[in-house]
Amino acid sequence: MQEISTKPYLLRALYEWCTDNGYTPHIAVRVDNQTRVPRQFVRDNEIVLNISFEATSQLQMGNEWIEFSARFSGKSHKIEVPIANILAIYARENGQGMAFPVESTGGEAQDSGADAEVADETEAPAPRVVETAPATDAATAKADSETDGPQPDDDGSKGGGRARLKIVK
Repeated sequence: MQEISTKPYLLRALYEWCTDNGYTPHIAVRVDNQTRVPRQFVRDNEIVLNISFEATSQLQMGNEWIEFSARFSGKSHKIEVPIANILAIYARENGQGMAFPVESTGGEAQDSGADAEVADETEAPAPRVVETAPATDAATAKADSETDGPQPDDDGSKGGGRARLKIVK
């Protein structure tokens, strides 16, 4: 029997953490032919979805799929996202969450034979915990863009005042 991935359990745990703390959980999703989302909102084969209780109806977070109904521009859509296509889950308010390695899905071609057996034995990279820094106001962003290089943010890192992901290991 094949072992179940930890990814769906981590997604459910972080979703619960967000809701327990009053945060709004969002997921970043890689869109392919198996992902069912309104295509007009997809940018660079990715979409960010608000999966809060207020934004969804009939949310089901299973081991293989996340499914729910949501409104986009006033029209209800059935959303279906393979767990393998989820790139990250995070709280909108503070950016705390977790990013995941991109997994291949059944829609993509894979080699058969000995190479496939070797691929099954390799260990997937561990998920990364990420934090995003909030964007600063327009005046600060403009001032930073006019300098020779990025200026240190409050935490001492050189982010230039723009939102960014911070990898925490």
